[in-house]
Amino acid sequence: MPTDKLLDRLHQYALLMRLNRPIGIFLLLWPTLWALWIASEGTPDPLATAVLILGVVLMRSAGCVINDYADRDFDPHVARTHARPLASGQVSSWEAIALFLLLAFVAFLLVLMLNWNTVLLSLVALPLAATYPFMKRYTHLPQVHLGVAFGWAVPMAFTAQTGEFPPPVAWLLLTGVVLWAVAYDTIYAMVDREDDIRIGVKSTAILFAEADRAIIGGIQASFLLVLVLVGQKLQLSGFYYAGIAVAAGLMVYQQYLIRNRLPAACFKAFLNNNWLGMAVFAGTFLHYFYQG
Repeated sequence: MPTDKLLDRLHQYALLMRLNRPIGIFLLLWPTLWALWIASEGTPDPLATAVLILGVVLMRSAGCVINDYADRDFDPHVARTHARPLASGQVSSWEAIALFLLLAFVAFLLVLMLNWNTVLLSLVALPLAATYPFMKRYTHLPQVHLGVAFGWAVPMAFTAQTGEFPPPVAWLLLTGVVLWAVAYDTIYAMVDREDDIRIGVKSTAILFAEADRAIIGGIQASFLLVLVLVGQKLQLSGFYYAGIAVAAGLMVYQQYLIRNRLPAACFKAFLNNNWLGMAVFAGTFLHYFYQG
């Protein structure tokens, strides 16, 4: 294969994996780091950290590939997605499947470097990632499925660090991550709501209808409450709660952005969740840094 053609294929694969839009990597990475720092009390194992970070990149990329494969007949009819490699015909369906399997296989090889309890938990992660894109055909709650898929990194991080079955606080934190994902992915779905209604796919944005802002606000408040409960259970310091306070302020800002349900503003509110995840991590990091 000529070099220029090879480079073009690699470029199209990178676009298919959404490496040019790393927001999904960050939204999966932050809960992973929260869990690692809590499980290790501020001193995460270097190997577990490296494997999980690489795993985040690989699995988010795999998720984007299988998502575009699942939506290959829908994306050409949606303004925001019609130019994606599969939708535009730049990448074939068989290439997408092969790429998804390769990414998942490499991620699994990485997990094999960790303890067997983590390997067993990873066997749940792949089906969650692979089935999420198809949920919008059958249920108005694909955002919940996404939340579980993203949140599964939490018990995996605990097990990777300790080698033991995740404690109750891990499952509490997983619950919080699911709530957070439902909130931000509903905001994301608001961007495409009119297109989704037209082509017949489902989402929480469609389900919530005119009550969307109020319900998102309630879910966001529930997420913050879960974080507070985690802090109380672990007796975390004021640094952690300062991070939660910043997160709460960012959620208020997101509510302001989506007040008129304008697609561009909703997308901006969705992207803002990167800073929210960072704020929670910063508070967690500072707690253990100064406790140590």
